[in-house]
Amino acid sequence: MADEPDSQSEAAEPADGRSGRDAPSLLGRSLYGGVLAYMALDGFKNNDKRVAVAEEKGVPMPDVLVPFVTGMLLVANLGIVLWRLPRAAAGALVFFFLGTTPAIHDFWTMEGKERQGNKINFLKNLALLGGAVVFLDAASGSDGDSDAAGERDEK
Repeated sequence: MADEPDSQSEAAEPADGRSGRDAPSLLGRSLYGGVLAYMALDGFKNNDKRVAVAEEKGVPMPDVLVPFVTGMLLVANLGIVLWRLPRAAAGALVFFFLGTTPAIHDFWTMEGKERQGNKINFLKNLALLGGAVVFLDAASGSDGDSDAAGERDEK
């Protein structure tokens, strides 16, 4: 019947019109988000130390930029976990990791234990950047954008 919901589309959508099947695993988003929440909260807790490191690395206006990007990390993290404005949230995370990782964890300029510790943090951030890129890809149609594959199916 025309009034009955299509078992693959309308029935799977919540009342607010958002399709839950577009969101990646809540468990996966929560695990990823837990790491980012820890990073952001630790950043706020140790803001003075992080500002000093950024200043040492030549970051402009570190007293303004460090708390700003830490706040951006926290807000973007919430967007991923709650899957609200996921493309903007994932894009902000990509921006965060592309900007901070090579500037702060420049292990190739260091020696000994400092080099090793920064190399580990660089690689950790690289993995987190990869996760943000996956979320950005998953969010490509979640904000109401048309899906190229879906458009082909309708023609």
